[in-house]
Amino acid sequence: MTASSSLPYVVFGVTGRTGAAAAETLLRSGHPVRVVVRDPAQGQAWAARGASVAVADMTDLVSMVSALNQAKGAYVVCPQHYDSEDLFERADLIADITARAAIAAKVPRLVALSSVGADRENGTGWIRMNRLFEQRLREAGVPAIFLRAAYFMENWMPLLGLAVHSGRLPTFLAPAQRAIPMVATVDVGRTAAALLQDDGTDTAVVTLTGPKDYAPDDVAAIVSITLHKPVDVAVLPEAAWPQALADAHFSQAALAGFIEMTRGLNGPHIDINSDPGAVGLAGTTTLEQVIAELIQRQR
Repeated sequence: MTASSSLPYVVFGVTGRTGAAAAETLLRSGHPVRVVVRDPAQGQAWAARGASVAVADMTDLVSMVSALNQAKGAYVVCPQHYDSEDLFERADLIADITARAAIAAKVPRLVALSSVGADRENGTGWIRMNRLFEQRLREAGVPAIFLRAAYFMENWMPLLGLAVHSGRLPTFLAPAQRAIPMVATVDVGRTAAALLQDDGTDTAVVTLTGPKDYAPDDVAAIVSITLHKPVDVAVLPEAAWPQALADAHFSQAALAGFIEMTRGLNGPHIDINSDPGAVGLAGTTTLEQVIAELIQRQR
């Protein structure tokens, strides 16, 4: 075994879905993995599976350099603080610290979670946080793959409970018959793991969708089949969005960002194909599989 092959892949975001999927994929393939958490308790389950654990705060340069030191590559996810009024400023700080730490630790390659729409300069709401992440890494000269994921299939999870109990599936996406690219978070993590194992060092953009596009009408039909009962789509008018999101406890800045992002998704502005320089990939997990798993958790 060479010294390079014995170095770990560093994975952030393991308390979330994509980071967990990336770490699990790498561990199952026999690669050494170092997971990065804020609380040591969050790393215990990963340590039991053979991963090493680093504790770091993404706003602290010293701990970030330590977490990224002696790594073969790293999957980085910028945490987003939707309860904060300064969520964009915080995202920019995290992006800056991550870039500086990656340079200091001489990480040969990063895979950075980004989003459809990150190529747009404005009109994207929350997605601007991903754009800031990309910009800071580019400006620092960090070799990185920007993994621009489509709309997460798991975004339907908080709405499924209403469908299970009422037979109505609320949606912010409109019109109900318009299909958009969606992707399962497990495919995002698996793709990140695969990109980490690529030996290239060039900066590039990869877009990731699922095997097909889905409309809210399709989602309702899948939920109906899964539940064995009729389920109708209930498109929420924009005026009703703040009240519908009241339980999410978004800050005013986050709420405004959600509204702007959703407007972009509902029109032509946010488009998975808008960056001609991106390489397009597709996952294999269907929405039917994701919905079945999510509904099982609701019962």
